[in-house]
Amino acid sequence: MENNNNADQGKCPVNHGQLPENDAPTIVEGNHDASAGKCPVMHGGNTASSNNVMSWWPNALNLDILSQHDTKTNPLGHDFDYHEELKKLDIPALKKDMNDLMTNSQDWWPADWGHYGGLMIRLSWHSAGSYRITDGRGGGGAGNQRFAPLNSWPDNVSLDKARRLLWPIKKKYGNKVSWADLLVLAGTIAYESMGLKTFGFAFGRKDIWSPETDTYWGAEKEWLAPSDERYSDVEKPSTMENPLAAVQMGLIYVNPEGVNGKQDPMKTAAHIRETFARMAMNDEETVALTAGGHTVGKTHGNGDASVLGPDPESADVEEQGLGWKNPNNTGKGRYTVTSGLEGAWTTHPTKWDGGFFEMLFNHEWEPRKSPAGAWQWEPVSIKDEDRPVDVEDPSIRHNPMMTDADMAMKVDPIYKEISLKFMNDQEYFSETFARAWFKLTHRDMGPKVNYFGTEVPEEDLIWQDPIPAGKADYDVAAVKAKIAASGLSIPEMVNTAWDSARTYRGSDMRGGANGARIRLAPQKDWEGNEPQRLAHVLSVLEPIAAEFNISIADTIVLAGNLGIEQAAKAAGQDITVPFSPGRGDATAEMTDAESFEPLEPLADGYRNYSKKDYVVSVEELLLDRTQLMGLTAPEMTVLVGGMRMLGTNYGNTKHGVFTNTIGALTNDFFVNLTDMGNTWKPTSKGLYDICDRRTGVVKWTATRMDLVFGSNSILRSYSEVYAQDDSKERFVADFVKAWTKVMNADRFDLK
Repeated sequence: MENNNNADQGKCPVNHGQLPENDAPTIVEGNHDASAGKCPVMHGGNTASSNNVMSWWPNALNLDILSQHDTKTNPLGHDFDYHEELKKLDIPALKKDMNDLMTNSQDWWPADWGHYGGLMIRLSWHSAGSYRITDGRGGGGAGNQRFAPLNSWPDNVSLDKARRLLWPIKKKYGNKVSWADLLVLAGTIAYESMGLKTFGFAFGRKDIWSPETDTYWGAEKEWLAPSDERYSDVEKPSTMENPLAAVQMGLIYVNPEGVNGKQDPMKTAAHIRETFARMAMNDEETVALTAGGHTVGKTHGNGDASVLGPDPESADVEEQGLGWKNPNNTGKGRYTVTSGLEGAWTTHPTKWDGGFFEMLFNHEWEPRKSPAGAWQWEPVSIKDEDRPVDVEDPSIRHNPMMTDADMAMKVDPIYKEISLKFMNDQEYFSETFARAWFKLTHRDMGPKVNYFGTEVPEEDLIWQDPIPAGKADYDVAAVKAKIAASGLSIPEMVNTAWDSARTYRGSDMRGGANGARIRLAPQKDWEGNEPQRLAHVLSVLEPIAAEFNISIADTIVLAGNLGIEQAAKAAGQDITVPFSPGRGDATAEMTDAESFEPLEPLADGYRNYSKKDYVVSVEELLLDRTQLMGLTAPEMTVLVGGMRMLGTNYGNTKHGVFTNTIGALTNDFFVNLTDMGNTWKPTSKGLYDICDRRTGVVKWTATRMDLVFGSNSILRSYSEVYAQDDSKERFVADFVKAWTKVMNADRFDLK
C-alpha cells in the first residue's frame, strides 16, 4: 500500500493503502454536524506558507481563503469568457483526437495493453472524486488537480503522466477547452472507446490559476496518517470529521487494503457507505461505480515502492513537473508502481463487460501480498484462460486481484444483492453505471444552465437542482408598491431575502435565492431561518406573487431590496437597488431534500447567528461562509456593518447593533467600532460590553464576529474606510453592490 513518505528521507512515497487506480465511488448519508469537525479556515497570517513572517502569530485570523481565486493570477485576463470560447470548439474533432490518444502509446509512458483507458478513467475519477457534499468543495469543476496538494497526493501517483499525455491536445485546442473539462472528458472518452454507451457529457468547467491551498483536507501533519485521527470512533464511520469525505489524508475514498490497512471487507463496506454518502451517492450508484471503475484497467505495484522519487511538487527542476520517478528496471509498463497493489480485475481489462462480477462471484478469494508488499485478494484457483494477460507480453498471464473494497461488494448483504442484480442484467448495469458516472463527473457544475455542448442530456436530473423559468416581463414598481403596503418590517423583508440567498455555494454552485427553496423542506424548518418569522413573511408575500403571476423567488428578493431602499432613505439617501426579474419557483418534486441538508447554515456571522458553540471560532465560520458565497473581505465587511444597522440579527438580539437609529442604513457600526472613546470588556464566552471610556456606562454589546472587524489589522483597515466622515455615500453604494451580488449569485443566466 502507498504510504505518505518523503522519498528524500528514503521512505516509501507510495501508499499501499491508497485507493487503486480505477476505484469507484459509493454513497450514503453522513454525519453533517459541524461540531464534529475542525476549522475549515487556515490559521496563521495571510499566506498559506508556514515559513512566512505571519507564522509568528499562529492564531491570527487568516483571510487568504477570501482571495483564493484572485483574478490577478489569471493569465487570460478579466475579459476572457470561456463560454464564448466554447462556441468555437470543434467538439467532434476534439473527441476524435481524444479517441486516437487512447491507443497511441508513447515510449516515455507506454499504455497498458496499448490502451490508456484505465489511466484516463482514473485521472477523471480522481479529479471529480475529491468532491464532498458537506461544503461542496473539491471535485473536477475547476481543474485544481493541476496544483498542489492534489497533484502530489499519494492517491494520485502517476496521474501526472496522464495529464502530460493530454498536453498535446490542450496545446492544439488552446483556450477553446479548459483543463478542467479536458481532465473530466478523458475518462468519458476512455469508457466510450472500450464499449460503454455513456449518458452524455457537458463542457463548461472554468479553470482556476492558483492552488486552493486554503481548502481544508484534514488536520493530519503527514500523508496517510491512521484513519483514527479523523474519526471520533473509527468503528463508527459516521463520526468522521466534517467536512471531510475520505478516510485518510491523501486518499480520494477508502483504503483499498482495508480500514487502516487491515483486511475486513464488512468493516470496509461500512466506510465505503459513509464515504460515498458524503458524495451524494446511494448504494446502487456505489456498486455500479465500484464495479464499473474496476471493469477496466489495473493497479500497479510490481516493484519496490521505497525507491520512487519525490512527488511532482517536491521533484527538482529537471523533472519538469513530473514526480515519483521509478528506477525499477524500465520504471514503466509492467514495472510501474502506483498504488502498490498489482493486477487487473478482469480477464479483458480494455473491454466494457460484466467481467468484474463474473470474476468476483465465480471464484473464492484469499489475501496475498503484491510484489510491492501491499495486501490484496487473489483467487484460490483460476483457469489459465481466465487470467488477464501481461500489459506488455500477451503470452504471459497473471492472477487477477481484488481490493478489500471490491470484496465488500460480495460480503455486504445490500451490496451483494445489487451486485448480483447487475451480474444478471448487463444492460441495466451499463445504464446505471453510465448515469452514476455522469453524476460523479458533473456533480459540482451546478444547475444545467452551466452545461455546454452537443451531448448534454435533455433529461432534468434531481441532483442538478432544476428550476423552471420564471416570468421576467412584469411591472416591478407595482409589485414593490404592494409589498410596501403589506406591513412587513425592514428586518422581516431583508432577513427573508438574505436567508433565501445565503445558501449559495460557489464551490458546487448549489443553493441561492432562485427556486425559493427556502419555503420547502428542509429549509423552511432550519433553525437559522427562524421558521415562525419565515412562515409569517411567506404568508404575506405568496398572495402578492400570485396576484401578479410571478415567482415567489422574485418576490422575496424584491422585498429584501425594498427593505434596503427604505433603510437608505431613513439614512437620508434615495437609492434604487438593482433588480433582475426572472427567477423561478422549484417544487418539492424538483428538490432532493436529503442532499440539501448539508447546506444548512450552522453559523452566519452576517446575522450574528451560531446554532451552538463549535470547536471552530465564529469568525472563522464567517470566513468559510463568505468564501462559499463568493464574497471578498471588503464585501464581507460592508455587508456585516450594514446588516447590523438594519436590525437583522438572529432572534432580534442587539449584539453589534452600534447605533441609536436601528433600521437606517448608516455607517454607525464602523464609526462606533473605531471610536476610541469606548472600551471593550468580555462578559461571558464570546460576548462583550462596549463601555464609555470616561463613565464606564455600557453603550452596546457585541460578539466576536463584531469585534473582529476592529481587532484584525486587515479588517480594521476596511472598517476605517467606512467610518470616515466622507464615506457615508460610499458605504451605502458598496453595501448595495455587495447585496446585489449575493441576491444574483445563482443567476447564471445573467453571467
